Amino acid sequence: MAITTKVKDYLQLIKFTLNITVVFSSVISYLLAPNIDFNFKMVMLLTIAGLLVTGSANTINQIYEKDSDALMKRTGNRPIAAGRMSKQEAWFFAALSGGVGVWLMWYFFNTEAALLSLLSLFIYGFVYTPLKKVSAISVLVGAFPGAFPCLIGWVAGADGFTAGGWVLFAIQFIWQFPHFWAIAWVAHRDYDLAGFKLLPNQNEPTRNTAIQAIGYALLMVPLGFLPNIIGMSGVFSMWIVLAANVAMVIQCIRLYKDMDVAAARRVMFSSYIYLPIVLLSLLSDKL
Repeated sequence: MAITTKVKDYLQLIKFTLNITVVFSSVISYLLAPNIDFNFKMVMLLTIAGLLVTGSANTINQIYEKDSDALMKRTGNRPIAAGRMSKQEAWFFAALSGGVGVWLMWYFFNTEAALLSLLSLFIYGFVYTPLKKVSAISVLVGAFPGAFPCLIGWVAGADGFTAGGWVLFAIQFIWQFPHFWAIAWVAHRDYDLAGFKLLPNQNEPTRNTAIQAIGYALLMVPLGFLPNIIGMSGVFSMWIVLAANVAMVIQCIRLYKDMDVAAARRVMFSSYIYLPIVLLSLLSDKL
């Protein structure tokens, strides 16, 4: 029973469900790279490396936010916040998992992917995390490590920073703003209690928040044509991506119109399914 509890604690520590979605973006981007075919060994190595690096970043996040997490119902049962795991144990795990993950990226893929993984870990753990209590600019800062998985996966496959990686990075970078503001809208009372400043107007959801979400959703529309323009994918995925982008714009407009939690949840859930639809459609065109 003790071992089961410890395993559950570590799964919470690395935010396993969120971690899987992050690694998914990296793996699909790797498979989208030119001259890369599916190789189970390499996909598993990239998955493990991604889980370790992202798990390290999430652990550092929970170490710094121990007291804040304890104040919120959603996060109060996390192992460090609840007192089931010491900061020393968490720091050891963060250092070990981060170090091994970056090494795997370097040894089995390339130096660029390893350095980018290390940069992502540093920005998320040591810049974005403390900045969340200072200013809503943290959302902009956090969007960089949030979009790096696509770039890391592409660079790991393409052995360099070529156009396809930057296009995937741009799509995921812009996507994060309506996605994260919808989450912050739904959870703004908890965030306000913990002292996080994540919405454009501090922690109060306003029409300005909805307008900005619409603006970023609109930016996603032209970005969706870029994979086809640079030859990464064909016409089939272009139309699917366009439909996904229009759906996001519509949900953000509904948020502006309704100004309630239900509308914010619709944006949030739409954004959750957006990336799998877009990335898998691009991959299906390559295959």
